[in-house]
Amino acid sequence: MTGERERIRTRRHSRDQLERRTAQIVGAVGFVIAAALPLVLWHRAIRIVASDFRIELEYLLTGWTAYALIGLGLLFGLPVVLSIGRKPGSRLYPRSRGAYAGWGVVLYLLGFALASQVAQIADGPADA
Repeated sequence: MTGERERIRTRRHSRDQLERRTAQIVGAVGFVIAAALPLVLWHRAIRIVASDFRIELEYLLTGWTAYALIGLGLLFGLPVVLSIGRKPGSRLYPRSRGAYAGWGVVLYLLGFALASQVAQIADGPADA
């Protein structure tokens, strides 16, 4: 009986390890996609805003706030991604994981919405 219990425990442990590893891979891939998406969608708008770079408060606020919010959202999301599959007692498991996830999602989405508006403005008026 002891051998059978050990085999069941070993199978369960290997299945948990596989699920944990899969979750880590999915989290890392999702984070990379979230980081690359703004560059893919708005590379033209970023190029236009960056081509006229100057140190003025109005320019920095209107041109770069959206991308700063996206960057902050990604920074808040990084501890969450690194803690995927870890036990809550682990030293790499953030104490306020839910708060980090919440702030990360909110800042990223706010930046995303604002960046889409910046891109529309950077493209100029549409020809009718």
